[in-house]
Amino acid sequence: MSDTPAPGKLDTDELRRRVLEAVRRGASMEEMANLRESRVGNADDAIQALRDGNARFFTGEGGRADVGVNERRALIMQQTPFAAVLACSDSRVPVELVFDVGLGDLFVVRNAGNVVGASGLGTLEYATEHLDIHLIVVMGHEGCGAVAAALMPETAIEKEPANLRELIRRIQPSVQDLPKIRDKKARMREAVLNNVRYQVHQLRQEPVIQAAEARGQIKVIGAFYEIGSGAVDFLIDEDDLRP
Repeated sequence: MSDTPAPGKLDTDELRRRVLEAVRRGASMEEMANLRESRVGNADDAIQALRDGNARFFTGEGGRADVGVNERRALIMQQTPFAAVLACSDSRVPVELVFDVGLGDLFVVRNAGNVVGASGLGTLEYATEHLDIHLIVVMGHEGCGAVAAALMPETAIEKEPANLRELIRRIQPSVQDLPKIRDKKARMREAVLNNVRYQVHQLRQEPVIQAAEARGQIKVIGAFYEIGSGAVDFLIDEDDLRP
């Protein structure tokens, strides 16, 4: 069996040894930063790294060790995330833990309902233009409260604060034509998945993201996190992503 780490999973013992050696010889912060480079070179590798990390998480084999002082020193001058994730702010969705990644691996944007808004879009544009990311993931989750709010009657939505109403409005188009599903859990899952697809679609219409995807720099995909099991389902194919 090969000792080469899988894409996205750094050899933390080797990194720690290299950083300690650099500290002892009085290396500059720039030299320290160059010790830690992403092993992920393209979108497919990025997807596989997230799949592998989530597999470790939901089987109970996760738990990254590279969060110590030396690993932090290696990140002082620069960051090298391989993917950006637009996720919900729900406290039950700890993105880095779900994908079992270390410091500096993911560039994460979070808001209620994982919606594409001005600030989140600007953040993802920054990641696309100025960081070496290969993937953007829009990740919804089981039992999302923001999506549930978008399913409420209009009279109930009107009672919410103005900024929250604006956020809900960004989800509503994805659930307007939701088919009648008797099972409440299944209906909620379908609503969350529809919102993920809709937000992916919105992202892919934005010029900076669209151009980066067209030139093969990044892929934009969706995902659904199941809180109970800890597993992530990925929406990668165009048929899966179609709103």
